[in-house]
Amino acid sequence: MHAPNRLARAALRFRPSAFAGTFVALLMAAMIVSACGLLLATGITASVPPHRYAGAPVVAAADQSLRYTVGSGEDRDEESLALPDRARLDNSLVAKAASAPGAATAIADLALPVRTGKDAPVTAHNWASTAFTGTKPDSGTAPRPGEVVVTSGTVGERITLDTPGGQREFRVSGTAGAPGGHDIWLNDADARALGGHPGKVDAIVVLPRPGTSTDTLAAQVRHVLGDRAQVRTGDERATVEDRGLAQAKEVLTGLGGSFGGIAAMVAVFTAAGTVALSVSQRRREYALLRAIGATPRQIRRTIATEALLVAPLAGVLGCLPGVALATWWFGQLRDKGAIPATVDLAVTPLPLLVAVAATVVTALCAGAAAARRPSKIKPGQALAESAAERLRPGWIRTAMGAGAFAGGCAFAGLAASETGEDAANAALGVVMLFMVAVALLGPLLARACAAVLGIPLRAAGAAGSLAAANTRTNARRLASAITPIVLAMAFSSVLVFLHTSEERAIEDQQRAGITADRVVTDPAGLPSDAVARAAAAPGVRTAVGLTRTSVLIPNAGSGYTPHAASTQGVTGTGADLAEVQDLGVRTGSLTALTPGTAAVDASLATAAHIRTGDRLPLRLPDGTPAAPKIVATYDRGLGLAQVTLPQADLASHLTAPNPTTVLTRATPAATASLAALGHVTDAAGYATAQSTDREVNAWANTVMAAVLGGFAAVAAVNTLVMTVFDRRRELGTLRLIGTTRRQVLKMIRWEALLVVAAGLVIGSAIALATLVPMVNGLTGGAPYIPPLLYGSFAGGILVLALAATALPARAALR
Repeated sequence: MHAPNRLARAALRFRPSAFAGTFVALLMAAMIVSACGLLLATGITASVPPHRYAGAPVVAAADQSLRYTVGSGEDRDEESLALPDRARLDNSLVAKAASAPGAATAIADLALPVRTGKDAPVTAHNWASTAFTGTKPDSGTAPRPGEVVVTSGTVGERITLDTPGGQREFRVSGTAGAPGGHDIWLNDADARALGGHPGKVDAIVVLPRPGTSTDTLAAQVRHVLGDRAQVRTGDERATVEDRGLAQAKEVLTGLGGSFGGIAAMVAVFTAAGTVALSVSQRRREYALLRAIGATPRQIRRTIATEALLVAPLAGVLGCLPGVALATWWFGQLRDKGAIPATVDLAVTPLPLLVAVAATVVTALCAGAAAARRPSKIKPGQALAESAAERLRPGWIRTAMGAGAFAGGCAFAGLAASETGEDAANAALGVVMLFMVAVALLGPLLARACAAVLGIPLRAAGAAGSLAAANTRTNARRLASAITPIVLAMAFSSVLVFLHTSEERAIEDQQRAGITADRVVTDPAGLPSDAVARAAAAPGVRTAVGLTRTSVLIPNAGSGYTPHAASTQGVTGTGADLAEVQDLGVRTGSLTALTPGTAAVDASLATAAHIRTGDRLPLRLPDGTPAAPKIVATYDRGLGLAQVTLPQADLASHLTAPNPTTVLTRATPAATASLAALGHVTDAAGYATAQSTDREVNAWANTVMAAVLGGFAAVAAVNTLVMTVFDRRRELGTLRLIGTTRRQVLKMIRWEALLVVAAGLVIGSAIALATLVPMVNGLTGGAPYIPPLLYGSFAGGILVLALAATALPARAALR
């Protein structure tokens, strides 16, 4: 009963090189799975202690997500999507919360962005909120209507505040807080009037009566408020005061879950192929074992024992670089502002245990699949097959591969018939199905590539003829080397060239769409009267303000599945907008753009199954439902904005309603006057500045491509090294029959070139089959593939392949 264990240990002791490739592949798989698992776990469990609400045991706030249902019957599922801006509660709920039996009082909390002069906006609060923050006046008195309390200033002085409700002059009634701070407190009546959200409050803080526990009070408040508010306690209060935490959780969950799922599947998929290759390379040993009486069960147990001896150690060691990768990735996201500085990476045991378990299961399943044939065939047949590669592939594998290929073609056709997000979602399945087809049909594809590419190889002399014959005869070995190259090329190309295609389309649309002479910008928001002042400046003929935000739109193409659409709120008439921005109107007219109407991108209208004259159901930035009438559709939504609304319809639904951009028709002489409002540039400079805002997305795509492509490249190198070392007997035989060392190395080089050529062609074909419908649906055009970037991908793979074959070949020939 101990024979399989002894056989497995002997194989590891006397042939460690046979397991080195398997160990590396499993280690890399564990690294990818553990890194993505740590990011996912952090996204699920991330929390920070509350700061502003530290003295508020119970906080009620509006749900900051749009909840919706997908599917029906048993497939019915609840989903959520984060709102673009803060949702607020109705003011009447303050009295409701105060009526809870254990409540001593309920305090409305309001916050509004204000600015003094050209300083960056600061947040002002209502004075009643000091009851739970503990702020007390250091000098002076609490503010009455028309008064403010500041952190630094002189009691009695007059200051002008630019608020969402307009500019107002206030008298400083007192000072509070640390000297040099920038906090401002308004009287509650002024805060309600100037906050820009009449009848709304940001949150409700409920203080308990003596003897009432936090849990009891929270339950009572939930009962009286029902589903009109979410009641938060503990660290959950931090999500109310800082929406960035919820957004960070969404980023980490999406990165660790969605991308992590793909990356983990690719890693496991590649590692399984390496394990299967390692088993197949030792088919001669298993044939001899069968010939001397080893039973099928003993062969299977031997292979399983080998996996259990290698996989756990590879999994544990792979978690170490996995933690390092997750730490670096998390730090980069935090440095780029995607994650608040107060959130830390949660290095917990569960993701690491899952990574180790996935590594072990992968090795066992791959070993079991590879051991199926050598364990069940008769001993004589096993010896015959060990002498030469079996040419006929299994019918089950072939049928499954043909099914995956047919599915990929069907998905490609579906993606080509859709537009917008539907096309992108359908195209995602294309690359996965084609990759499965390549893995299953690998020997057939390799034989076809060898037959086609072997024709020019035969003209390369004796070395080329040997390479052509070898690759044609050993199609399975060729397939094991081609598959990771296809993987690296396909996934890296899809991720990188999708971004380059979008960037090219956005730049083209911005270049053609911004027709203004001068553009005034300020990321923090321009003054509330910026448009009026710009219009009154000498040399300015037209001035239009734009406020950037997003709205949520249901996609009628696949049920009620909302998605965010970039939106611009326009201060001015549609006719004025047409003078400074050419949206590429396809139907309707911008002159009809008035409150209660909207203009939308044509592809968005198609996806939502609407046309000019219809109403588009949507959710405004704070989640308020609306259904504006569509008065125009246009073509340049990707580069400018997918939805165009009058600013009047958006102002009360935004935390900061001031315009962020003013487009003007003006003479060069107007530049000096406009500079008093913000940064002034021309249309070209504005488009360049906009492109820098997309750098985070570009970086994210590049990192994901590097992770997937890098792993696949390492797997390709690993596989090539394994195949060359496995051919030591073959290379030695060639030397014995008179082949020179130079001819052998040249043959290896030609084989590497054939492998690279086949991998690049197949990988590029899969990438194109994915990119063409995806990019056409998103941009309406063809993919943009920079030649130098594509050449760098191909050149990098070529250099790695040549190095991965030449170096071990030279070592084998010594």
